[in-house]
Amino acid sequence: MQTLLVASRKGLFVVRGQGTLWEITGHHFAGDPVSQVMVDPRNGHWYAALRLGHFGVKLRKSADQGAHWAEVTSPAFPPKPQMGPLAADPTPWNVEMIWSLAAGSTDQRDTLWAGCMPAGLFKSDDAGQSWALNTALWENPKRLDWLGGGNDFPGMHSVLVDPRNPDHITVAVSCGGVWQTTDGGQSWLLTADGMKADYLPPDIEQDPNAQDPHRMVQCAAQPDVLWVQHHCGLYRSTNAGHFWAGIPAPAPSGFGFAVACDPLDPLRAWFVPAQADTHRYAVDGKMVVNRTDDGGTTFKTFSRGLPQAHAYHLVYRHCLELAPDRNTLAMSSTTGGLWISPDAGEQWHCVSRDLPPVAALDWSQQG
Repeated sequence: MQTLLVASRKGLFVVRGQGTLWEITGHHFAGDPVSQVMVDPRNGHWYAALRLGHFGVKLRKSADQGAHWAEVTSPAFPPKPQMGPLAADPTPWNVEMIWSLAAGSTDQRDTLWAGCMPAGLFKSDDAGQSWALNTALWENPKRLDWLGGGNDFPGMHSVLVDPRNPDHITVAVSCGGVWQTTDGGQSWLLTADGMKADYLPPDIEQDPNAQDPHRMVQCAAQPDVLWVQHHCGLYRSTNAGHFWAGIPAPAPSGFGFAVACDPLDPLRAWFVPAQADTHRYAVDGKMVVNRTDDGGTTFKTFSRGLPQAHAYHLVYRHCLELAPDRNTLAMSSTTGGLWISPDAGEQWHCVSRDLPPVAALDWSQQG
């Protein structure tokens, strides 16, 4: 039995099953928008980030697979300076949304990282009881040039912890490129060379600080291998993000938001193409998933079990997730579809077409 957590605009759903037999077995925070969900691989604890509008951002934690939930502290910015270069910062200093949650290393049992909108990075060393803003990145002058892309403000949606070195953190920002630290966040390096934002004027389209990576993932067994679904195509790095090689766009499109990769095989990854840019739904109304098994040289396109006519689904950044068994793949959409594949994406089983818009998925390590 496997367990999938589904964060949606109307609460957190629990889905359990195996193979092609799945059912919704739980519903938490009914009616509340859940922007992110994470299962801590170190202890199995569940975290759910709520975006409650007027009531702000809240963070909930369960140590018993949803039987009980406790509120823990949410990340928060310090007061905005009244003097100095940041006094004129047009970005609001309040967390609008928790967009990414990541667990620290196995040696840091209580360390958590949170990427937010606006694009601040926060760290907790006590399992969410308190948070500290990473000021080195937030106060970097280049941060003031970041753009919101499709949102009002820049957002940090991907936070990766190197399993070999807990002080090596890599983050992706829309729109602000890829940044990394090797000293636990004391200093940062912009590492988006090779990326190209072809919607910008030619003189700045390769500016690393102007890039719009939609989602970034990392191969756990070979952490120097990173994959990005960019606004303008697909990218792969084999040197920890210091250079990004463009991947020729597979049919039907190189545009999309989601990417998932195999934790043990650095050559295997999945992407969900969409029609750019204003449409943002499946190309020609036909849902497909692309998989590469050779590092992006070639792709296979799978559609069996997915809607092939008038399918106006969009799969967001955190809505394509591979289970720990490395074969079971889950995918969900902004129009309430949820599909699960038991064979690495080659065929799909529809769990529901009637969920609220889905923002994020995560697999539980426990049944």
